[in-house]
Amino acid sequence: EVQLVESGGGLVQAGGSLRLSCAASGFIFEDYAISWFRQAPGKEREGISCISGSDSSTVYADSVKGRFTISSENAKTTVDLQMNSLKPEDTAVYYCNAQRVSVQSWGQGTQVTVSS
Repeated sequence: EVQLVESGGGLVQAGGSLRLSCAASGFIFEDYAISWFRQAPGKEREGISCISGSDSSTVYADSVKGRFTISSENAKTTVDLQMNSLKPEDTAVYYCNAQRVSVQSWGQGTQVTVSS
């Protein structure tokens, strides 16, 4: 069973940094793409970054490119999202997602609040 557990959220001032972690278990990491999504109040969930389990290639949404970095750590049992130069508009619940073909699994989410 795929299990994803996010951690590292919190309250930070604009311009600050946070590092989110997604502890992944129950699946073969190399067979999946692991992504971070976020959902702000009243808005749709949006994908912001993805890392391929097979070749570690990465993709970023324009809204976070140059500020956020996704990486896999600890023999590919965690996927981290380093978030720098945070803005109030980055405030959202951040979710980890594991996808293989049409099968998706989600974590419970972690709240990130950026104060101005």
